[in-house]
Amino acid sequence: MNPEKAKLGSGLYLVATPIGTARDITLRALDILRDADVIAAEDTRSLRRLLEIHAVPLDGREMLAYHDHNGARARPRIMAALAAGKSVVYASEAGTPMVADPGFDLVRAVVEAGYPLISAPGPSAVITALTVAGLPTDRFFFAGFLPPAASKRKTALRELAAVPGTLVFYESPKRVAAMLADAAEVLGPVRQAALCRELTKKFEEVLRAPLGDLATISAGRSFKGEIVVLVEKGDSESIREFDLDRALRVALNGSTVRDAADRVAAASGLKRRMVYQRALELENKAEPAEDDGQRSGE
Repeated sequence: MNPEKAKLGSGLYLVATPIGTARDITLRALDILRDADVIAAEDTRSLRRLLEIHAVPLDGREMLAYHDHNGARARPRIMAALAAGKSVVYASEAGTPMVADPGFDLVRAVVEAGYPLISAPGPSAVITALTVAGLPTDRFFFAGFLPPAASKRKTALRELAAVPGTLVFYESPKRVAAMLADAAEVLGPVRQAALCRELTKKFEEVLRAPLGDLATISAGRSFKGEIVVLVEKGDSESIREFDLDRALRVALNGSTVRDAADRVAAASGLKRRMVYQRALELENKAEPAEDDGQRSGE
């Protein structure tokens, strides 16, 4: 037998839904989904399936689709329900409403009209990725999706380079290799980074490596599913010798010692002379008996 329906106060309820595992939903969220007068969802099919899994009946209630493509048409119906004193719940396709989500315009309209706004917090891909990436969490900046065009993407990355915290991005599996290559070029190949894929799902995967290495790994394989990319803040004092060597080996592939040192020094903020000397040492280890005349620039 289903629990007796409770009367929810009028207002818009923002309910976080699982980003993967259906049982990650909270008990309070289930209560709100059971008791609300009107249900609005970014993807009504996904929400119907979630309700079925948790045995939450619709009982003849209206379920509205509300997403990027129909917001202007669907919003008046939701506002009318609120004006009539009804309780309305809004659920994203996955995760927390208002985080990279079409709910912003709806929430802004509700706030401007003076109706109550209530959040039932829960799963978020941003927070989940931060907990498993192994990067600092005391400060972070969520940048959402970067522009798909390379030139605009690099411009956006340059604007974020000096942010004093871990950077968090959402990215398409089709673009993630290009995005990581641009990030390694703009932010520097030595910054620690993580690629988190299919979080909380069966094929969850977390790749942790300096940006340059992560870009190389991603260029050699394909990805599926939802992806979160995290990059540690730029701080030359935190760059370890191990990270510097990795960055230099990537930069030395097909480049002169001088060019490799210039790129790594510029990206890391380390002194160019120190980076050049370390590049020479690595190059000499690789080719101890050969000097091609390209090391005289120091």
